[in-house]
Amino acid sequence: MKKLILVSIIVFAVFACKKTELSPEGPTDVRIRNLSDQPFTNVIVGTSEYTDDVYTFGTIEKYATSDYFRFKKAYPKAQITATINGQIYTTGPVNYNSGMTYIGQAKITYEVYISNATNKTLSISNCSLDAPLD
Repeated sequence: MKKLILVSIIVFAVFACKKTELSPEGPTDVRIRNLSDQPFTNVIVGTSEYTDDVYTFGTIEKYATSDYFRFKKAYPKAQITATINGQIYTTGPVNYNSGMTYIGQAKITYEVYISNATNKTLSISNCSLDAPLD
């Protein structure tokens, strides 16, 4: 009887432990580096096809880098929107099903700049791999 109780406790403990959900797809910790000479406000980033995998970074000063935020999944391209001098700039939508490979479990930085002020367009100049995920 004691063995049955001990085995039951061990089985319960194993199944009760909450593990961080990791998969080959992610999570991915993402930060934004503003390469422009203008502050970005209300920076909104979507990194994958998951509609709930969006985060508002707030303000990123000129030539500054945000803190990391954990996304379920991320690709080398992202949909980034920011307000600059009261105008909304964006990278535009991203087709995540176009054969891009996800980044996986890592920390990355999207380096973003104003590529066309007339069309209010942002671009990602580089998506750098910073470190493996902790």
